[in-house]
Amino acid sequence: MIATLLVCASLTVVDGDTVKCDGQNLRLLGEGVPFVSGIDTPEIGSHAKCMKERKLALLAKGRLKEILAEGGLTVEFYGVKDKTPARRPLVNIYRNDGSEVGQTLLKEGFARTWRPGHKNDWCD
Repeated sequence: MIATLLVCASLTVVDGDTVKCDGQNLRLLGEGVPFVSGIDTPEIGSHAKCMKERKLALLAKGRLKEILAEGGLTVEFYGVKDKTPARRPLVNIYRNDGSEVGQTLLKEGFARTWRPGHKNDWCD
């Protein structure tokens, strides 16, 4: 797949695995394969199934904010959008050191591996 670099005048955090580039929501792929693998973070607010998930979601969102604040990021889009009604573009975001942001969240415990048909239980 050929990547398109997205230029974002404004890159903000929506939740632990979603960012907003100039008003457009983008879903972090975490170097996964569209519809086969990726990352998942806890749901925020009313989408959370329990208080533990809400708290974990805020931590993941906060960590993603810290990473984005470092600056010097590269956003790559491969032309694939998720299957939700929002049809968010699936992206990888790379830091200056070459590490991918979703993979960083995964390694630090703020995200879990996503795969089709598997729901992560953040309340256990």
